[in-house]
Amino acid sequence: MPIKLPSSLPAFDVLSNEGVMVMGEGRAARQDIRPLQIGLLNLMPKKIQTETQFARLIGATPLQIELSLIRMSEHETKNTAAEHMEEFYQSFQEIKEQKFDGLIITGAPIEHLPFDNVTYWDELKEVMDWTQTNVHSTFGVCWGGMAMINHFHGVEKHMLDAKAFGCFRHQNLAPASPYLRGFSDDCVIPVSRWTEMKQAEIDATPDLITLLGSDDVGPCLVEDTAHRALYIFNHFEYDSFTLKEEYDRDVEAGTPINVPINYYPDDDPENVPQNRWRSHAHLLYGNWINEIYQTTHFDMEKIGT
Repeated sequence: MPIKLPSSLPAFDVLSNEGVMVMGEGRAARQDIRPLQIGLLNLMPKKIQTETQFARLIGATPLQIELSLIRMSEHETKNTAAEHMEEFYQSFQEIKEQKFDGLIITGAPIEHLPFDNVTYWDELKEVMDWTQTNVHSTFGVCWGGMAMINHFHGVEKHMLDAKAFGCFRHQNLAPASPYLRGFSDDCVIPVSRWTEMKQAEIDATPDLITLLGSDDVGPCLVEDTAHRALYIFNHFEYDSFTLKEEYDRDVEAGTPINVPINYYPDDDPENVPQNRWRSHAHLLYGNWINEIYQTTHFDMEKIGT
């Protein structure tokens, strides 16, 4: 089954051209099926790029997915056209009476700020509490995952001496986890962050299970059984050239930055980067969608009860 997207959303044509099955409102209405309702709370500045990346992953399963794009109510983006936001996004305050089978909370380029200093922190705390009554399963990504694990468990994020930047090998620490079904013993994942969560602090917290971790960049994927959530601190959703775009941006701006580790062949930015994480990215998000499908209520009013 395909993912249901508005036909005028930029991701619709991008994913159609890639062979991802997408469909518009009319075709979806003819199918006698309850689609999984997945929300994407998009905190990234490049909204269109991010919504396409996540739609690509959750749209690759055999299930029909209806994706809702959500924004913070009082935060205005400066990097995406107001017309795009008006047409395709709803504020949290507009959708908070609804229920969702799944919710993705993306990262945000505000790692250097203490959580309490983020302008929309109070509303984001409301969102995170709301997931416990209105969302069956939540997936926090990068800063979004760090925010959730801090809010629910008090685990702190820590500044790194240098940016963790590149493609790092991670170990499969829980092969029996349904979220890692089909995973190799290790896998490569793109990393781009100035902060980390410490494994010892996660291990000391009940209900948290680390599923993927790296000797070089620490814990990556953590399951929170008590809050029906997954937290991933790295970027399976990245396109092949996302790290290159970040590197080129910093070089052009004169910002000190290392060549992303293990990304370009021979670590030479003149070479075309290789995508070595795509298959595991589809596995992870496909497994997440499958777990939602297997465990969510058919009657959406029972979600969260």
